Amino acid sequence: MASYEFLIGLRYTRAKRRNHFISFISLISLLGITLGMTALITVMSVMNGFHKEVRERILGVASHAQISSFQDGLYNWQAIAETATQHSQVMAAAPYIDAQGMLSYNQVVRGTIVRGILPESEHNVADFTDRMVTGELQQLAAGEFGIVIGLELARTLGAYPGDKIVLISPQGQVTPAGILPRLKQFTVTGIFEVGHFEYDSGLALIHLADAQKLYRMAPNQVSGVRLKLHDMFQSTRVIHELAETLTPDLYFTDWTQQHANYFRAIQIEKRMLSLILALIIAVAAFNIVSTLVMAVTDKQADIAILRTLGASPGSIMKIFIIQGALLGIFGTLLGLLGGVLLAYNVGEVVAFIEHLFNVQFLSQEVYYISKIPSDPHLADIVTVAAVSFVLTLLATLYPSYRASKVNPAEALSYE
Repeated sequence: MASYEFLIGLRYTRAKRRNHFISFISLISLLGITLGMTALITVMSVMNGFHKEVRERILGVASHAQISSFQDGLYNWQAIAETATQHSQVMAAAPYIDAQGMLSYNQVVRGTIVRGILPESEHNVADFTDRMVTGELQQLAAGEFGIVIGLELARTLGAYPGDKIVLISPQGQVTPAGILPRLKQFTVTGIFEVGHFEYDSGLALIHLADAQKLYRMAPNQVSGVRLKLHDMFQSTRVIHELAETLTPDLYFTDWTQQHANYFRAIQIEKRMLSLILALIIAVAAFNIVSTLVMAVTDKQADIAILRTLGASPGSIMKIFIIQGALLGIFGTLLGLLGGVLLAYNVGEVVAFIEHLFNVQFLSQEVYYISKIPSDPHLADIVTVAAVSFVLTLLATLYPSYRASKVNPAEALSYE
């Protein structure tokens, strides 16, 4: 059976008051908590969605982890790849060669990162196969000097599949006329688009054997080995465990180190936006303080009667804590409902607004992410709900304490 403190607190919440301004402030507090939670859950979900989208685009061409050497490359990469794949978290491994170069076509020259790959192994550690605009990665064959370039790089050069472009290596060859850069003609066999400007405008793929010839590397020499993991968020732990297993002259990196600036910036933005939007809930909680203070003033006669009938100061505190907590609970539940519904349907809502007002928030010509992504996390939703409820409970403490200190004799004489 419910206690009389709960019943009275519930009655004070829904009863008609002589002072309608108190009811208005209560409604504003309730709406403030609801809107604050809805906005906070939605913004955190959208930030998670952007984080996930950027991560997938970057890791579509990068790797979860890499093993390289402190010296001039790896000569026993097959043994290293075999040892690495024995780890339970490692799905696949593939060798690579990373080098710098310049591409020239039709009097246009652009610098690029040249990556030598084995097409039959690369699709196990990267998603180039699904990102190809034209051609296929498997068309790269040893000795044929084919090249696959990013879409933005192809547009800049004006080169398309079948065109002959010149790759200039900075490793020069000594001639009587001096040191001259090495030049080799490559045929464009494919174009990829990963949706990340850094790669689309500055990455070129060639066969591993062709890269070894161009950059004068040994037939078994590579820059390192790229790894794909079952769980990318375990990459830091995996590379530490592999470092204990393999020889100490190897250098281990993972995606959190290689692209730390991107993900750190997104994380900081998410935290700052969450903090700013949490102030909406804090303002609503302060409104609860105002509501309860006015309610205490309005109910002094009732408090005096309850005290005369034997109610303790603690019981009086419970009544007003319950009244404020009920506002917080209703606001939190409505905020959860609104936040979750909006977070899971934010794309449709934004599309409707764009259609209604004939605007476009994320133009495909400007942004690589043309739709607002959303990725609600249960932990974020629970955290927002807990913070909201705790703030409303804290807001009830001072008014409730003030109610417990009401003097029955003075309150009745004042009434």
